[in-house]
Amino acid sequence: MEAKKVQITIYGAEQICASCVGAPGSKDTYEWLQAAIGRKYDDEPINYEYVDINQPAKEEKHRLFIERMVEEDLFYPIVFVNDEMVAEGIPRLKTIYNELDKHGVVLQS
Repeated sequence: MEAKKVQITIYGAEQICASCVGAPGSKDTYEWLQAAIGRKYDDEPINYEYVDINQPAKEEKHRLFIERMVEEDLFYPIVFVNDEMVAEGIPRLKTIYNELDKHGVVLQS
């Protein structure tokens, strides 16, 4: 069974979220997730994307979500697997792994 392509998007900023003092920065989380997922899964079907919420968004869906983050005062980083928000603030690997399993991403052999 071939895994479908999976998009992992991390929304964040260089400045650490005020409510997440002591947590790693968004860019660090982005890099950590890639390493952690790559150790457990065949990450060939996975595309990673980092969106800095303080930079002008190139895509409409990112711009709209950044507006939502501000309006709803969401904690970042925020992690999406495809169109499903799976983490807000400090991400939990188990939750992200469960979502990858749902999408048929294959474990490392």
